[in-house]
Amino acid sequence: MNISRRLLYAIFSLLLLSQNSQAQDTKRGEYLAAAGGCRGCHTEEKKDAVPFAGGSALKTPFGSFFAPNITPHPQAGIGAWSEADFMRALREGTRPDGAHYYPAFPYTSFTKIVDSDAKDLYAYFHSLPQSARASTPHDLKFPFGFRFLNLFWKWLFFTPGPFVPDPAKSQEINRGAYLVQALAHCGECHTPRNFLGVSKKDRFLAGGKGPGDQGIPNITPTRLKNMSDSDLLQYLQTGITVDGDVAAEPMSEVITSTLAKLTAPDMNAVIGFLRSVAPQPEEK
Repeated sequence: MNISRRLLYAIFSLLLLSQNSQAQDTKRGEYLAAAGGCRGCHTEEKKDAVPFAGGSALKTPFGSFFAPNITPHPQAGIGAWSEADFMRALREGTRPDGAHYYPAFPYTSFTKIVDSDAKDLYAYFHSLPQSARASTPHDLKFPFGFRFLNLFWKWLFFTPGPFVPDPAKSQEINRGAYLVQALAHCGECHTPRNFLGVSKKDRFLAGGKGPGDQGIPNITPTRLKNMSDSDLLQYLQTGITVDGDVAAEPMSEVITSTLAKLTAPDMNAVIGFLRSVAPQPEEK
């Protein structure tokens, strides 16, 4: 084999390796997006809605927030975003233009996503079909429509930074902690908040009231002690308890689009971590 042929062969091998690596990253990003419930939040609740094209509403005491288009459309979505832009949104809650996101976008949890996972998520979202659907503007009460107020909220209540494993815990418990606290962001719904929308850290996963005074259950050992691991696994994978009760919305959607897609080791890690957190009395 002459030098020219060897050079071409080397270049071809590098290109093939790069393509395989990218495909692997994208596939892993798809799994991470499922673990994060991205499709459920960023897909409009109507028949034939384009996945990840935005429009889903989140009703809160501050008004209604609408999830944006996160397909790779260069204008309507995030197609023009660099990888650094994407990671800044997750890690710092900041848009590419420097404006601050409302914490309805759970960057307070996503900030814990490690760099390698964030990069795989970016690769996956940029592999999706484009949608030109324009993002729906938020409908907020006065004065919450002034986006600059988020800067002060972040100064007071937001601490950015990736997840750091606890060396005193097992690898499985740390994996469960990462899934619950970062990707699946369970605390965003299951931890009560004060009047400023700040999660009460000393009441982690204690439940409370959601939008429309809908009850959100306590998922600390206080409540979960009444369920065996197999009972809890069945519920988290199917939305049906051993007694035949069915999960209410929006938990049923979370189970269908997120929890049911987790691998067996990740599901066991989630259950192990939930068993390990501090028990909390029911929220009054």
